[in-house]
Amino acid sequence: MWVARDVTAEAALEVRLREAVVGAEAASRAKSEFLSRMSHELRSPLNLVLGFAQVLELDDLAPAQDEAVGHILRAGRHLLDLIDEVLDIDRIESGLLHLDLGPVGVDEVVGDAVNLTWPLAERAGVAVDVSLPRGVAGSQVLGDRQRLLQVLLNLLTNAVRYNRSGGRVEVVGERLGDRLRLRVTDTGPGIPSEAMEGLFEPYVRGQGRSFDGVGVGLSLSRQLMERMGGTIGASSEPGRGSTFTVELPLSTESAPAREAAGRVRPEPRPGPGGGPPFRVLCVEDNADNLALVGEILGRLTAVELLGAADGASGLGLARGERPDLVLLDLHLPDMTGEELLDRLRAEPELAGIPVVVVSADATAGQRRRLEERGVAAYLTKPIEVGRLLDLVEGLRPGGPR
Repeated sequence: MWVARDVTAEAALEVRLREAVVGAEAASRAKSEFLSRMSHELRSPLNLVLGFAQVLELDDLAPAQDEAVGHILRAGRHLLDLIDEVLDIDRIESGLLHLDLGPVGVDEVVGDAVNLTWPLAERAGVAVDVSLPRGVAGSQVLGDRQRLLQVLLNLLTNAVRYNRSGGRVEVVGERLGDRLRLRVTDTGPGIPSEAMEGLFEPYVRGQGRSFDGVGVGLSLSRQLMERMGGTIGASSEPGRGSTFTVELPLSTESAPAREAAGRVRPEPRPGPGGGPPFRVLCVEDNADNLALVGEILGRLTAVELLGAADGASGLGLARGERPDLVLLDLHLPDMTGEELLDRLRAEPELAGIPVVVVSADATAGQRRRLEERGVAAYLTKPIEVGRLLDLVEGLRPGGPR
């Protein structure tokens, strides 16, 4: 006995579903490519704004000028943070965000977060207290240190910004079995109950609070905590303040010792006495960026800067001048920075020259890949002036290592 069934509608539905999946994947790729491109385009002008502002900061300025430079730096860094947060959200959604999970010392990461928030708290007239009782102090949690610091900085910054003058922020740690909880409590106006439900949703800004961001900080923090095997939560009492909590599993391994982070104002340093100058070749197609590098390295003595606007010129200068260091942008008009790196490595006379990548491409995968290929360092734009100065000093003979 034969039975016939018309499956035309089912086949058509299956085709439409496949087309929808393909379309969604293409849209996701297009969005990621667009955000990556926009990150590069925004970071390039920010490199000039923040770079020259940091150069000005090194000079003896009048109080009003110093204050103006401080405003430029704070605004520029805030914009940079917003760019990074939007990109991080996209990387998480695309499954491209890499986490380096391991033991993280609670004392160090909390101390770093508080130290980095302290200037903002001081300007706002808000006191910050930390309480890590016995059983918490000296503990390690399992997480990604950089990302946990990012989450704590977000919570502490919010607790200071949305506080009152003369208010307080408390950071309290407690052990809960095999997990550790950190509470960040402020004495601000609190969050209305109707705003609590969407507090951790992306691009949703809390009602009743004068947010100056785009509403991704708390959403990013939640996704980072979940990726690390932790949780984040919030409670608030209007008129009394808010409390945000993060929890992570404890680690039985020992975390490596680290120096506390903090902003250090770089000062001009003398070069080693006598001998030829330390020659730095900067391969950079943007004349303004090249001028910025010149201003920065001009703070050091016995350093000579050579400039090239494309890969071919850079290779020719490297062959003729034999520089001591190459600063390499990855986006050149005639070849990629990686292609120039390959050509330098292929010539025995040039293969030993240290190469430092200076790029607006801040993706972790790109940085990791080039570091594995042996570049001396990978600096992202906007350039941190102090780090570039320290790097050059450390690479030239007689400089600190």
